[in-house]
Amino acid sequence: MILSMTGFGKASALYQNKKLTVEVKSLNSKQLDLSTRMPQSYREMDMELRNLMSHKLLRGKVDVTVWVEYIQGETGTTLNVEALKQYKTQIEHLSQELSLPLPSDWYATLLRLPDALVADHNDELDSGEKDALRTVANEAVDALVSFRTQEGARLQQFFEEKIAAIQQLLNEVPQYEQCRIDKIKARIIDSLSKLEGVDYDSNRLEQELIFYIEKLDITEEKLRLQNHLNYFLDTLHTGEGQGKKLGFISQEMGREINTLGSKANQAELQKVVVRMKDQLEQIKEQVLNVL
Repeated sequence: MILSMTGFGKASALYQNKKLTVEVKSLNSKQLDLSTRMPQSYREMDMELRNLMSHKLLRGKVDVTVWVEYIQGETGTTLNVEALKQYKTQIEHLSQELSLPLPSDWYATLLRLPDALVADHNDELDSGEKDALRTVANEAVDALVSFRTQEGARLQQFFEEKIAAIQQLLNEVPQYEQCRIDKIKARIIDSLSKLEGVDYDSNRLEQELIFYIEKLDITEEKLRLQNHLNYFLDTLHTGEGQGKKLGFISQEMGREINTLGSKANQAELQKVVVRMKDQLEQIKEQVLNVL
């Protein structure tokens, strides 16, 4: 079964006085585009988490967020009082020097400044907290993979319906072929008959008609399109990691459908081709989401 590149996973766990949470979001992308956000004290785990994500997710625009909530009234950060004092003194001095008004809300002004808050010095990770983070990260990724699997099942059903629709339209093509050839012959002969004072060799005309009709023959296009439809379905049921291949196959299907349209030379057949293109465009749009 194919997998979607779109997904979301989230997991949490308690460790001592902390609640660790990992959230993973994924959208479609040609390659793996991975970004992480986490507290500074967890940065030493960044490379390990990236390796985990790249191994399990393979492709997609992936955003990983790690955050920590302190429980039992603890915050994990404290006010940098000395820095705030110095900021306040400097602002008051600046107010006098430049004749500027003092802030109406000192708290909002000061707490926005750099180093207003400092992390507690006991925030270094121990082995137990690292293990807890690994477990939560794995659970979040597994949840995202489960989401991708559900979306993949929906996409697979969608593709099967669209391929079946194109197959049905391809099956309609033969009923227009003989009528199309007869109309082409009749149109050319009728045009010649309207040319006054022009004589032509009927045998040569027949040869030229055969040559012209052969150029408009669509047997090979029908056969190749049929092969592409079968190959698309076979690839669809092969397994995950087939998104790029399905994209290539859909491009080849488009080439054959376009050639059918250029050779159609008949209104009814052109309508069939337009309907094929409509189904194929829907496939191309959704195949970008396949892993």
